[in-house]
Amino acid sequence: MAKYLWKTLKLSPVVLAATFFASNSALAGEIEGVTSVADLSQQRQDNSMGQVTSVSQFSDVQPTDWAFQALQSLVERYGCIAGYPNGTYRGNRALTRYEFAAGLNACLDRVNELIATATADLVTREDLATLQRLQEEFAAELATLRGRVDALEARTAELEANQFSTTTKLKGEAIFNIAGAFGDEKARLNDTDPIEDIDDNITFSNRVRLKLESSFTGTDKLETRLNAGNITGFDDATGTRMARLGFDSFTGDNGNDVEIDKINYAFNFGDALRVKIDATGAELNENVNVFNSDFKSSGTGALFRYGRFSPIYRLARDGAGATLTFNPKGQFSASAGYYAPEGDSPEDPNGVFNGANTVFGQLEFKPSEALNVGFAYARSYQNSGSGINLFNSTGGELANDPFDGAATVSNNYGVQASFRPSSKITVGGWAGFTDASAKSNTLSGVNDGDDAEMFYWAANVGIRDFGGEGNVLGVIFGQPPRVTDNDVAGREDDDTSYHLEALYKFRLTDNIQVTPGLLVLFNPEHNNDNDTIYVGTIRTTFKF
Repeated sequence: MAKYLWKTLKLSPVVLAATFFASNSALAGEIEGVTSVADLSQQRQDNSMGQVTSVSQFSDVQPTDWAFQALQSLVERYGCIAGYPNGTYRGNRALTRYEFAAGLNACLDRVNELIATATADLVTREDLATLQRLQEEFAAELATLRGRVDALEARTAELEANQFSTTTKLKGEAIFNIAGAFGDEKARLNDTDPIEDIDDNITFSNRVRLKLESSFTGTDKLETRLNAGNITGFDDATGTRMARLGFDSFTGDNGNDVEIDKINYAFNFGDALRVKIDATGAELNENVNVFNSDFKSSGTGALFRYGRFSPIYRLARDGAGATLTFNPKGQFSASAGYYAPEGDSPEDPNGVFNGANTVFGQLEFKPSEALNVGFAYARSYQNSGSGINLFNSTGGELANDPFDGAATVSNNYGVQASFRPSSKITVGGWAGFTDASAKSNTLSGVNDGDDAEMFYWAANVGIRDFGGEGNVLGVIFGQPPRVTDNDVAGREDDDTSYHLEALYKFRLTDNIQVTPGLLVLFNPEHNNDNDTIYVGTIRTTFKF
């Protein structure tokens, strides 16, 4: 457009300045989509431009460009040229009449400033005449622009007067859930367990979380989370923890008593290192990539515990910890962490280093937006005081406690992948192997050094925008953790359980999602003598 005006109207440099400045102006677009002072500040920062003193400061303007001399003259004569923070000018970007008017208005202000400061000799009669014609031509747009700017200033003043905090954002999530278990008999670990019918009463429960996110430098984040709920797992109702819901984790049913269940602080240490310190409520799945974006969230992801992500990410159970992520934005990245579930207790055998702990490491390879692969390793020590639960209630009873309460050291290996063949379909999954050793000989039948091996896997598919924009249809199928070999007699799984989960995430609005789904457990507790168990649920999630 600028080149056309230059050739046909023979515009002077000041008019060309308006054109080029307008092509970079973000004023008109800045007004749209602003919902908070933080949003406005961020948007202004992203589109901010700085005055330049030489056209050579623009990396995308070359001496061979048709407007190079005009730009050079404008910088020296009028100081009416600005660029983007990354050192570009973007002179070829298309612009609207409103953006042109915004640029013209800026140059008019600059000319008035030159006149007012007794430098009017820089402004020629030709420039003033051309500017007058342009001002008449764009009178309507300039008037509209002034009105929009006034509206923006009024809105900004209102947001600043009523904002929650200059450093803190308040986020909330509320879950209403209807669920029920179906089938014949509860799962039994062996034939000596009593035969009981499944508790098939329909339940209605809730979980509410309020999160305070504070930032002091713009790149750091202090998170404080309040939690209350009365959601119960279906482990007692069905006889197996394989039936647990995906959003009854941590406090679960605490009678809707409000408590602080998570405090952490994350910050950048240079450009290639991200550090996160958890004071309490540490969760590996929130600190590293779990390669299951469609289903990882407890509030909007999979409905059941095993379907959210690989059990290797459940080895950090609450407590304190630290996570380092190297090269977080690169094609290759690495994460490392140390976690202590009883790190706040000085009593033996607890504390940060003398009690239960997990050391974690992960390598991630992301060659493209469509493919993401990760390899993870974790070494975990759990003592009887912390409660032996290797996979944090995913998998069978024997897999979570292979040595009947004895202190356990485990080496855990996992591979995870996510592949997106199209923008609408994501295919993912994981597989894991665990080698565990007993560290106690105080229990009958368990010797120090006894070994056990566990294996698990899962695959899933998510179809986005199925039946409407923002909806997701998902299917998850896999084998929960199973003991394939154990030196301790009677604590090895002879059969294989399968987890089949189907769900449909239906977006009512940007802030309300309804997710009906069904879990089918084949051979629960890895016992072919157990009846198939069904759990149906409808989760409604409100976000604000």
